[in-house]
Amino acid sequence: MIRILVFAILVLALGFGFSWLADRPGELTLLWEGRIVEMSLLAAAGFTVALVAAVLVCWWLLSGLWNSPHTINRYFRARKRDRGYQALSTGLIAAGAGNSLLAAKMAARSRGLISADQEPLIHLLEAQTALIEGKHDDARRKFELMADDPETRELGLRGLYLEAKRLGADEAARQYAEQAAEKAPYLPWAAQAALDYRSQAGLWNDAIRLLDQQRVAHVFPKAEAERKKAVLLTARAAAALEADPKTARQDALAALKLAPSLAPAALIAAKSYFREDNVRKASSVLEQAWKQAPSSEIATTYLRARSGDSALDRLKRAERLEALKPNNIESLLAVARAALDTKDFSRARQKAEAAARMDARESVFLLLADIEEAETGDQGRIRHWLGQALRAPRDPAWVADGFVSETWLPVSPVSGRLDAFEWKAPFHQIAARIEDGTLAKDALQTLPPLPEKPVSEPPKPAAVPAIIDAEPVVKPVPQAMKPAPRPAEARPTPEPVAANSSRAPDPFNGRPPDDPGVKFAEADSGEKTRLRLF
Repeated sequence: MIRILVFAILVLALGFGFSWLADRPGELTLLWEGRIVEMSLLAAAGFTVALVAAVLVCWWLLSGLWNSPHTINRYFRARKRDRGYQALSTGLIAAGAGNSLLAAKMAARSRGLISADQEPLIHLLEAQTALIEGKHDDARRKFELMADDPETRELGLRGLYLEAKRLGADEAARQYAEQAAEKAPYLPWAAQAALDYRSQAGLWNDAIRLLDQQRVAHVFPKAEAERKKAVLLTARAAAALEADPKTARQDALAALKLAPSLAPAALIAAKSYFREDNVRKASSVLEQAWKQAPSSEIATTYLRARSGDSALDRLKRAERLEALKPNNIESLLAVARAALDTKDFSRARQKAEAAARMDARESVFLLLADIEEAETGDQGRIRHWLGQALRAPRDPAWVADGFVSETWLPVSPVSGRLDAFEWKAPFHQIAARIEDGTLAKDALQTLPPLPEKPVSEPPKPAAVPAIIDAEPVVKPVPQAMKPAPRPAEARPTPEPVAANSSRAPDPFNGRPPDDPGVKFAEADSGEKTRLRLF
């Protein structure tokens, strides 16, 4: 387009020039070697332009003839290069599709048409072909050649890193990742691998310094980088808690600024305050963490803040947690445990049953079993709650890559990944419960109510328990020991329990809560026995 525009401008300029000369006629006289040449000014201008054009055409012809060998050579060389790049492109596509035969054929053809020094992608095609064919030693040599070339160093280091990981050579993989991260800190795979290796080795200062470099290079998003730095600061604080609580507290508080929901950082900061007997600040830190993400670890640390507190003091602190996070299962469990310590069984049972209706988990039923044992000692009801605990899903714990840990860890022991642990219920327990089909929440409906406590004075008539019609129920007897059935008229009739009796009625009729018992056949006379169950 630009050339056409320039050509049009030149044509217009020439036309304008000739028209300008035509409007101003004149004579041109030339004296040369005794000869006088006379012509008009317009003819002289035309002759000059024609002469210049002829010179340019002659120059173009002569230069074309002079450069014709080079032009011909360049034409064939370009054609050869185009064929080589076509073969290289076909080979890379074949290698990506897993066609080793076509990839090897195209690799040989491209090497014959293109110099490997000029096009490093040939090394990549040959390395990929060797990997497809299972020739890992040849592929490793190609990656080493690529690592020595500044243009393909990053690609070669990544290939060597993946090969080292495949062979299980963690030390070699770490060195390749460190070298790649040093040369190119903007590479995500090298940055993540180097960060994980330094974290596995416990080099928290080096890991934090590397992460700062990666944040400047924008390797990770801002939120992810802040989360990783918070985890590293928490890990460094945990390592320095015993030796230097003040430094550990500074790191933990800095981690909380970056990730307020990181409960381990709050626990470390609170423990450092506890070592200085600063219960107020420790409680403030735990309360803020409780608002973000309630957990049993925070509740236990908060309730046991002062070693000299009584059970009533711990109950008040548990009520404080419930006020900060109402309608939460962790709040209900904290109050229930504290109420159990104060022997307030009714309140403990109320909170525990509310927690069971909200989330029927293992610790809820174990707590109900503890309440039952402390209040009534009824072994049948205790076994009932323990059976529900066996079928209920496990409580949330620190889980990473299927590994369940009692405490938080910065690095997964399975994969070595940084910030892999999550506070959640183990998946295999949830899956087992779903396959089993058990619904632990129904335990509150299947369990009979507690018996009323005996009273020394006769109750009022309005408080007399209802009498219902029921068949007499006896304890189950083994088949070998069962006597022959007796006639209905000879069957003993159980005496109803008096309303003012001092003996508490048995809610399970002398058998476990999940045993339906054995009933006699109905009498021929059709008479029914009136028995007070509760």
